[in-house]
Amino acid sequence: MIDTHLLALQLMAAQGALGAFDTLYHHEGTEALPRRATAGRELSIHATRSSIYCALFLGLSSWAWHGAWAWVLMAVFSVEIVLTLWDFVVEDGSRLLPPTERVTHTVLAINAGAFIALLAMNAIDWAAQPTAMVWQPYGWLSAFLALCGVGVGVSGLRDGLAARAIFKRQRQAHTRDEQAPVRFGSKPQRVLVTGGTGFIGQLLVRQLVADGHAVTVWTRDARSAAWGFGGAVRCVQSLAQVPAADDIDVVVNLAGARILGMRWSERRQQQLLQSREGLTQQLVAWIATRPRKPWLLLSGSAIGYYGVQPQGDATELAEDAPPQAIFMSRLCQRWEQAAHAAVAHGVHVACMRFGFVLGHQGSLPQLLMPISLGMGGRLGSGRQWLSWVHVHDLVRAMAHVWRTAENTAAPASAQAWNFTAPGALSQEDFTRVAAGVLHRPCWMPTPAAPVKLLLGEQADLLLEGQRVVPARLLHTGFRFAFPDARSALTDLCRPR
Repeated sequence: MIDTHLLALQLMAAQGALGAFDTLYHHEGTEALPRRATAGRELSIHATRSSIYCALFLGLSSWAWHGAWAWVLMAVFSVEIVLTLWDFVVEDGSRLLPPTERVTHTVLAINAGAFIALLAMNAIDWAAQPTAMVWQPYGWLSAFLALCGVGVGVSGLRDGLAARAIFKRQRQAHTRDEQAPVRFGSKPQRVLVTGGTGFIGQLLVRQLVADGHAVTVWTRDARSAAWGFGGAVRCVQSLAQVPAADDIDVVVNLAGARILGMRWSERRQQQLLQSREGLTQQLVAWIATRPRKPWLLLSGSAIGYYGVQPQGDATELAEDAPPQAIFMSRLCQRWEQAAHAAVAHGVHVACMRFGFVLGHQGSLPQLLMPISLGMGGRLGSGRQWLSWVHVHDLVRAMAHVWRTAENTAAPASAQAWNFTAPGALSQEDFTRVAAGVLHRPCWMPTPAAPVKLLLGEQADLLLEGQRVVPARLLHTGFRFAFPDARSALTDLCRPR
């Protein structure tokens, strides 16, 4: 005779192992659900299901549920099945699952059905017994199931807190948009966005749609992007897919491979150049073929254009400050020069030199992690300048540049705009402000030598800096909602 209860527990153990893989690899890794603005409902369902599985794993690891407890178990199974089906509907409506996650979820659903059916069979017999939780351990299997219960409980807590934070941020953004909506120009336009699925691009596209503009996103994975935007924008994998009859009024170029990561080998430098200069050249060549040209190109760049500033030098770098002969500066120079070529086609060009962008995605969560753990401190000397900007101000600044270009009567030209807040700080001061906002100590320094050894020339992004000022934005009347680091970090770390 097969011990169906033991078999059910073994299947539960397999469920725990596969569920851990799904959570770590997909939900926390490739999909990054806790940082996905549209994942609040999915995370809420996950948190509820995880609390149920926590009780099941712990409760069934070493106990038999007799009498009334058997009916409780059957009710829990019913709730779990409903939540699983609801989860399938919600996740399919909010994102396009990668093949590995879809296969994993299918296997998890089949396995769950099998052990629930086996346990339900046992529960019928248990229901005839006097009500009690009967001790019935299975050695190492019971210990593993208890461990799975703890793990899934922690995961559920993590998902619940993440969902709560997402809902808070959504309410905050909704209130902000109602009180001070972002306006891009005086009338609806057709806009082409590259890099629209990135951290900044997603926020920009949603603001453009909310302002009534028709948006096309050029991306490597058009199907996934269209799913992520809920069908509100057109997504293409090739510029040739944009019909010649569809006039594009404004192009926003935000595409570019992540610069911080792998060492800047010669091959990596070529990849970075191709993802910025090469793609921008391709974009300008496409503009040249259009029967009706766009009137504005907002093209990304970075304050790396200015190279590195000697530590202790407090000189403010405005848009007319010179570049340097180092890779990060040459990369931005060539990127901007590629965009300047659009002027020959009658297009106004604005090169947006971004500072360190503060938001719920991007690099800020990684920067805040050691601070959140109480291990924040200066990086290297800590005296290097950190020029930053809140992502909400960055999108507002794009709209400001758009309106400024719309109202100018001058011929097409290229201008650079620094997208940084006026409140630049040293890296150590910025870390102390962040630690204060998070109510954490700031005491653990990170020496420069291992960072240089690990990253090579790329370490300059972290160990050196520039004191950049948004001179052109301020001169044209732009007002920052978050001019200082404390207000920006409080808005992001403690949403109301």
